[in-house]
Amino acid sequence: MQEFQVNCIIKPDRENVHEHITHIGNNANNWYMTRESAIQRIESKYEAYYTIDKSSAKKSYIGVVRPAGKNPYLRCYADGVWNDNLLAQENCSAACVLKG
Repeated sequence: MQEFQVNCIIKPDRENVHEHITHIGNNANNWYMTRESAIQRIESKYEAYYTIDKSSAKKSYIGVVRPAGKNPYLRCYADGVWNDNLLAQENCSAACVLKG
């Protein structure tokens, strides 16, 4: 399984706690993908995505959360705990290209 670092996100309204991340990506490698594509790749075990915690330098893998009756969303998981590392990432730059 291939692994890719995520260091940027797209969330139309970063302050709205009810709005989900729509895309994840990597500014250094100039790519981003839709949440739906990432969910499909993660659940098929085709690829894995992770963030690096800026304070501890630890990897946090991105998982899929499927709440009953709601749309699935992406969230980081490290040391047996769900965390907000994904929301802490910067915005994806305009140089990023959509990855299939």
